[in-house]
Amino acid sequence: MTAQFGIIEGYYGKPWRWQARAETVTFLKPHGYAFYLYAPKFDHFLRDRWAEDHPREEFDELKRLSAHCRSLGVRFGVGLSPLNIFRDFNADERKRLADKLAALDAIGLDDLALLFDDMRGDLPDLAQNQVEISHFVKAHSKATRLIVCPTYYTDDPLLDRIFGQRPENYLEDFGRLLDPRIEIFWTGEEVCSRELGPGHLKRVGEQLKRKPFLWDNYPVNDGPRMSQFLHLRGFTGRPGANAVHICAHAVNPALQPVLSRIPALTLAESYAKGADYEYGAAFLRAATKVLGNDLALKVQGDLLTLNDAGLDRLDERVAKLRARYDAFDHPGAREIVAWLDGAYRIGADEMPTG
Repeated sequence: MTAQFGIIEGYYGKPWRWQARAETVTFLKPHGYAFYLYAPKFDHFLRDRWAEDHPREEFDELKRLSAHCRSLGVRFGVGLSPLNIFRDFNADERKRLADKLAALDAIGLDDLALLFDDMRGDLPDLAQNQVEISHFVKAHSKATRLIVCPTYYTDDPLLDRIFGQRPENYLEDFGRLLDPRIEIFWTGEEVCSRELGPGHLKRVGEQLKRKPFLWDNYPVNDGPRMSQFLHLRGFTGRPGANAVHICAHAVNPALQPVLSRIPALTLAESYAKGADYEYGAAFLRAATKVLGNDLALKVQGDLLTLNDAGLDRLDERVAKLRARYDAFDHPGAREIVAWLDGAYRIGADEMPTG
């Protein structure tokens, strides 16, 4: 069995260009990527200003991206974060939400992600309130698939420190009360899980009363710490045996759209080969497809430096690396140069604090 996999553009920081989104869909479609969810944290009209309409230019770009995905047979969706709406889901809020859903329908959606992450969660009846809103959204959206991200979408205690202690039995209550036709996002044992294994996913599926919809925070590299690294290595810790325990696998990409395609290809190979998957060999095959042979070999030789050293620790190596990659006329090389120049740095003020 092979899991359905796709992209969820769910990062903080510098947004991708619209052309890069379309090119990524086109590139990954032949390798099995079956859906694309647009949910970048910078889009205020899906988050802190969620009730407002997108400016006409952005709305038109979303419609074009939707049409492009659908022309290729790729499902298209967006992620809506109606911040703190569950605190008082009154008649006015219902009207605003219904109007927003109608506006999103006009884009052309196959999927809608309702995102309750990055919100304070130590509230009474949190699960019940969020389930009520989820059912309202399902009844008022034309999207054929609804995926909900709970406030506590991982076992990681980091969320409790930032957003307050999760209510007792929150996950079980959420899964028990939620319409079984609605999917639920899950990131694993951590926000950015080092491993996602069958045992863990089976247990979570029992709690949720359905197979989880994986939101995989690799190769995403947002935040003050992670933006110091280029996450290029092939996927590890995601065995093909996971497929029977999940309904889908969404990859949250890096800030660099071209370079993100390298690990994305290795995930497809991991599912295809199962126990025969080798992440090192898969990396080189993927890098060659994305970058071409000569540039791929350079990146392979610098992988330890680019992936693991950290930008602030490169010191005098920055100039040498910059000269090396500036010699290539390739968008992937230009992303490496821009990263070396600090173009993708993210400050602490750009991240959620509760």
